[in-house]
Amino acid sequence: QEQLVESGGGLVQTGGSLRLSCAASGRRTFGDAVMGWFRQAPGKEREFVGAIDRSGGTYYADSVKGRFTIARPYGPNTVSLQMNSLKPDDTAVYYCGATRRTAFYANIMYVSDQKSYVTWGQGTQVTVSS
Repeated sequence: QEQLVESGGGLVQTGGSLRLSCAASGRRTFGDAVMGWFRQAPGKEREFVGAIDRSGGTYYADSVKGRFTIARPYGPNTVSLQMNSLKPDDTAVYYCGATRRTAFYANIMYVSDQKSYVTWGQGTQVTVSS
């Protein structure tokens, strides 16, 4: 059974930083899939944050570009999201997702579509105080 477990959420002041991690299990490797981060704020729909594809290419929502960095720092089954210069608008539950095996290079339309992802974590709360 595939499982994604997020960690690293918490409370931080405006301008601060947090690093989220997502540990994946239940598949031989997640290295041939896209791993992505989405978030959902209260009263809003879940939205794309960032993703990393098989080639190591990264994709970001405009709202986080230049502030957030996604990577696979410890191998194919772990993905991190380094969040800097946090703002109150970044407050949300952050979810990690994994697609099925994909082509070597993905594209922004595919990685930003929630329907591309087949496995999701439970989410981790990030709260940015003003």
